[in-house]
Amino acid sequence: MEIRLDGKVALVTGGASGIGRAAAEAYAQSGASVVVADLDEAGAAGTIAGIERGGGKALFVRTDVAQEAQCERMVAAALERFGRLDVAFNNAGVMRAFGQKLHESTEEDWDQLMAVNLKGVFLCMKHELKQMLRQGEGAIVNTASAMGLAGTAKSVVYPASKHGVVGLTRCAALQYADCGIRVNAVCPGLIDTPMTRGMRQQEANYDETRRKLVPMGRIGAPEEVAGAVLWLSSGAASYVTGIAMLVDGGWISR
Repeated sequence: MEIRLDGKVALVTGGASGIGRAAAEAYAQSGASVVVADLDEAGAAGTIAGIERGGGKALFVRTDVAQEAQCERMVAAALERFGRLDVAFNNAGVMRAFGQKLHESTEEDWDQLMAVNLKGVFLCMKHELKQMLRQGEGAIVNTASAMGLAGTAKSVVYPASKHGVVGLTRCAALQYADCGIRVNAVCPGLIDTPMTRGMRQQEANYDETRRKLVPMGRIGAPEEVAGAVLWLSSGAASYVTGIAMLVDGGWISR
């Protein structure tokens, strides 16, 4: 089944690389106009260039998702350029203090991870929802994590932030279910992205060890997560809201 979003406008935070870039490209290939938000201007420029080479329409808005005024401006820029907002993929996130035990983690670690990974999703949703309510419809997908659905001894702060995203997603889904707005989350496992490469380099044989824990026996690609995001954003998922969809090669089910 080919998924089409012709005439739709999609917003992607963290769209400069990794899962965000793959999702932005998938939206564009499906016919949507795409707003790419990120702090990485060079990376975002690469995403925009790729979309435009394929004949798509895209706009870059430099955005710190931890700042409400910038989230509000991001949505306003989408409306000014494209006139509406149909889909939002709140994907911006950071990873730090991975591998540290709770007593080793700092208040700075906690504050930064919560500000971007959880508060950032809240702020983006707040302003996306205002516009979607005016339109009477919309679809939101948030990036959580497989570690947002299960405990891990490898870290504390990052998984806690992603558990928060899952809870925020489910509650918002209930609040707006009768408003024509669907809210879901994707929960990636180990995916080959610039962010996870840094984590993986901290531990010898990390990839080999983790592959043994994944039933499918490999690390996932950003495009595989983007496929799930595209489906959740489309009419094909019209009766789906409030879920946290695992894209983890079976890791949590083992």
